[in-house]
Amino acid sequence: MPFPDLGDTKGALVRAIPLMLFLALGSAQSRAQGGADPADQSAPAPQAMPAGAVGGMGDVNIFPKRVVINDRQRVVSIGLYNRGTGPSDYEISLADRMMTEDGQLLDLASVEDPAQRAAVSTASAMLRWSPRRVVLQGNDSQTVRVMARLPEGLPAGEYRSHFIATAIPPGGDGSFSIDDAAGATQETGIGVRIVPRFGISIPVIVRVGETTLAVAIRDVKLVALPQGEQGISFTITRSGTRSAFGDIEVAAPGSKSPVALLRGIGVYTEIGQRHVTIPLLPDANPALYRSGARLTVTYRDDDFAPGQLLAKQDYIVP
Repeated sequence: MPFPDLGDTKGALVRAIPLMLFLALGSAQSRAQGGADPADQSAPAPQAMPAGAVGGMGDVNIFPKRVVINDRQRVVSIGLYNRGTGPSDYEISLADRMMTEDGQLLDLASVEDPAQRAAVSTASAMLRWSPRRVVLQGNDSQTVRVMARLPEGLPAGEYRSHFIATAIPPGGDGSFSIDDAAGATQETGIGVRIVPRFGISIPVIVRVGETTLAVAIRDVKLVALPQGEQGISFTITRSGTRSAFGDIEVAAPGSKSPVALLRGIGVYTEIGQRHVTIPLLPDANPALYRSGARLTVTYRDDDFAPGQLLAKQDYIVP
């Protein structure tokens, strides 16, 4: 299971070696292959964290929340920010992932169904990035450059990988050896060392040529959530050669503000639909969604044409 991709699923990696246990809070990552572009080695570091930078567990923040490479722009910059007070060491890698219909992101290598694997158009083989490892002091920042080198004859469409920044804890690079562990545990005969590895990932999307997208919303209903809250459940359908990414709002007559809101919902090209459930905001007046009330679910683009209405659906509460 991968590191959370801006709020998506978390996973864990447990790696056991003699006399020592490393527990990684995050996901198992395979090191991405491919050489870095020497021209990118001296990329300038941004001086301040911009508004909109996103973070996960640990002290690392990333800006922006996703990047798109297209025919006009083949090189993008991703900012890393250490919001902690002490120095941190980060490993930069890429991974290919598959989205499920409930929004989970799975490492593609763990997917056994050949048809599901074939549905994912990966970008990792065409991406180069530099630097591959970054040491940041507290409140420091660094830019990582990512460049696409497209093979000749690549069909038009959308390709995707995921940029991952993983914090390397002290000793996590192998400087704490098995002999160290053995020497430290002569009295007890066993040693346990728990080393958290926190990270965050964002999608890197490569679009080639003209792409198309059609989106709709269906199966809207009011549902009871496990915590006793009320929520809105629905399905986003997608077709075409481009993924959808945007913000969901649920409006009710008589309310100046949305009764439910969820930002940054993506539907990637390997799936034709995604099931979504949004809790109603706690300060929403229950009278707004009583029997007979009309709720309107809208999905607005925050990618290809920001602000454009992708889909809209009315729902009458039974």
